[in-house]
Amino acid sequence: MPRWSIDAVEKAAPDAGSLNAARKLAVPGPWSETGATDVLVWGKCQGSGKNPYQVSVDLTGPAYKCSCPSRKFPCKHAIALLLLWAEAQVGEVDEPEAYASEWAAQRAARAEGAAERASAPAKPVDKAAQARRAAERRALMDGGVEDLVLWLEDLARGGLATAKTQPWAWWDAAASRLVDAQLPGLGERVREMAVAVNRREDWAEHLLIEIGRWWTAAQAWRSWDSLDADTQGDLRVVIGWAVPSAQILEAGVHADVWTVLGAHRDERGNLIEQRTWLRSDSGETALLLDFAAGGNPLPIARLAGARLEASVGFYPGHAPRRVVLASEPAALPATSDLGSATDLAGARAALAAIRASNPWADRAPVVVRVAASVPEGDEQPFVVDDVGHQVPLLGEPGTWWRLLALTGGHPVTAFGEIEDAGLRVLTVAGVEEGSDDGELVAL
Repeated sequence: MPRWSIDAVEKAAPDAGSLNAARKLAVPGPWSETGATDVLVWGKCQGSGKNPYQVSVDLTGPAYKCSCPSRKFPCKHAIALLLLWAEAQVGEVDEPEAYASEWAAQRAARAEGAAERASAPAKPVDKAAQARRAAERRALMDGGVEDLVLWLEDLARGGLATAKTQPWAWWDAAASRLVDAQLPGLGERVREMAVAVNRREDWAEHLLIEIGRWWTAAQAWRSWDSLDADTQGDLRVVIGWAVPSAQILEAGVHADVWTVLGAHRDERGNLIEQRTWLRSDSGETALLLDFAAGGNPLPIARLAGARLEASVGFYPGHAPRRVVLASEPAALPATSDLGSATDLAGARAALAAIRASNPWADRAPVVVRVAASVPEGDEQPFVVDDVGHQVPLLGEPGTWWRLLALTGGHPVTAFGEIEDAGLRVLTVAGVEEGSDDGELVAL
């Protein structure tokens, strides 16, 4: 695999503190017996104890192993080793150290065992008990939907202005009833609205749109049995009725080569969601979702431009479909090609096309040709395309500065997520003026 960029290594750090500590260790002094192959990087880092820490990184995962007692994942030693490797201060060797090769072999054995278990005959399922549990849940959800319909009708009669004056507890009570009725997705949307109506300048328009989506979801649920499988899949997402990944894989898998286009993490209370966008060589764009709660770590985001040979299962739903990996993918040589780009009007059209099939879709993955523009005063940062159309740039406050620093204000091909509020740029390519070549850089 090609060496990671410094930016890619920094993105792998679990937090700013670990990254700062890693930078202090990213010097040759404390390191010994370092080396790298196409898929492994390893080395020993002398800490405060007698024995140095043994550090290994599997680049195909990526995955990390260190003998230090840190609970961070990856730890500062693994990040520091990768920083050294990215700066070409770790040499290439033919054979890894024993501790690194043993760990890699153990990972491969676990992956093989998981694949064997997945292919083993399934245990007999108590169909009667399964049907009884499903019926009980459906009845509970039916009641929750009818309660939501009454609540929405009361909200409409009272008017949007009245809804804005309601205390947080009013919204939370409605959200809690939805969660209790096994409709957590809708409950979360209602709870988020309690904040939005008091913070957004366009709160009335935003609330009206969301009310329409909630109402549409309720009416679709009432017609559940007449919906096609893809629409049922879309509705399951919006109401929060998950399909077990094992059930998806049992339905069959599809083998292809996938390019990682970009990734983004969203924090919602105690839950962190990681979206990784993939594009297959056969032309389909798909979404890989990971979740973590209660402070548990997420899988390290795969690097933009990585090429993965993988078998996936597809969740029911309209495009772009969600996928689950059947096993650990095999890494292929990376690419810097994001594909053909459209303008911002084309990006908006892509979102509209997705919503024509799935009215609850929040975003669309797009490759666009844009430049970062300089806002005036307190104006929100935005991006502009070659014909002069512009949309707000979504993301953390530092996103605009980073995009401007990378591109110098010149147009670039970028991958991102287009939403009603604007464009979230995840990856840029061709950061040199007039060029579409060079490595992909994640924002």
